[in-house]
Amino acid sequence: MSRGIRPAIARHWGDDDTGCTVLHVDMDCFFASVELLYRPELAGKPLIVGGSGNRGVVTSATYEARAFGVHAAMPISRARRLCPQAVVVPNRKGVYSEVSARVMDVISRVSPTVEQVSVDEAFIDVAGSLRRMGSPTHIAQWIRARVREDVGVPASVGVASVTHVAKMASTFAKPDGMMLIPHARTREFLYGLPVAAMPGVGAKGTEVCERYGLHTVADLMAVPPARLGAWLGRAQAAALRRYAAGEEVRGIHPERREKSVSSEETFATDVRDRDVLERTIIGQSHGLARRLRAAGLLGSSIGIKVRMADFSTLTRSVSIGVGTDVGGEIAQAALALLDKIVIPDSGIRLIGTKVDQLQDRSRGVQLALDDDGRTRKAESVADQIAARFGSDAIRPARLLDQQ
Repeated sequence: MSRGIRPAIARHWGDDDTGCTVLHVDMDCFFASVELLYRPELAGKPLIVGGSGNRGVVTSATYEARAFGVHAAMPISRARRLCPQAVVVPNRKGVYSEVSARVMDVISRVSPTVEQVSVDEAFIDVAGSLRRMGSPTHIAQWIRARVREDVGVPASVGVASVTHVAKMASTFAKPDGMMLIPHARTREFLYGLPVAAMPGVGAKGTEVCERYGLHTVADLMAVPPARLGAWLGRAQAAALRRYAAGEEVRGIHPERREKSVSSEETFATDVRDRDVLERTIIGQSHGLARRLRAAGLLGSSIGIKVRMADFSTLTRSVSIGVGTDVGGEIAQAALALLDKIVIPDSGIRLIGTKVDQLQDRSRGVQLALDDDGRTRKAESVADQIAARFGSDAIRPARLLDQQ
């Protein structure tokens, strides 16, 4: 929500999530949360991310630091004065995007209709996922649990019938929570908010509204449209009235059809054990296969990415000819590529798997002569089990003893 506006508001608005198929996932203190993955001993302590020395600005801060008034975009020098006991760390290059990709990988298992709007937030339309995964609130809790367990960072989720209300709900759900705004109570929720909390109302708009005594959205909606247009401008007034009425204004705009899907993992410590690397690739391969099946896509090129401890990076790929969305087939090709790479004594920092040369599955699948399709059917059933009970409920045999 713009400018950090977060008025006191009821946390519970009812349990009826009928028609509330829009979810907004927002990572809590994302950059700081990622830093805690590498420095868990700082959990529960004030932590500030950004800048160097007393230069630069705050990128993120934990809630323990925010309690002292520290916030994003604040000069580091001022943040240090407000919270001198805080640990200040510089931005960690490359890691945030890698963790973000893992979060988006979890989200993409739910629905192909996903719009990532920043490194730490995304909108999801779950209308097509209800039969497979359950109610919108069940899906929201599934996402929160999977992001926490699979990635290790907290996420808050807003559930509503329109995008701007879902985004507001995710803000009010923080930290590490979920908020549902039932469709029937959308206007009631919006009318109690300050005008400044509405999308598109900047400092100037807030000043104009306060000048005319418009403090809440209910105040704004009580003004005749023509008069409101004279005060704020016709276009802005019309847009605000639509937002306030709970109409869908923005919508969800997924990126153009993906040209590739990928998954990467940065290890907490550099890895030399080939078995660990192979297990990681197998897990990534099956995750990518789930994404392909959910999006109705097939891929005919498999690749891996290996980053060494010294940050040198190797990529290898192979064309498999016939498109696939089967995890076992992706893993087989990726592991063959890994076999050709010599693991240095210093170890491997990151490993990733990628599938590209994508095409719509609706164009048809050409099976190999010895392929009866049973493997894909088995993995599709596994998708349904994982969606209902979590990804740990079923996994490839090679990963069964992995804790």
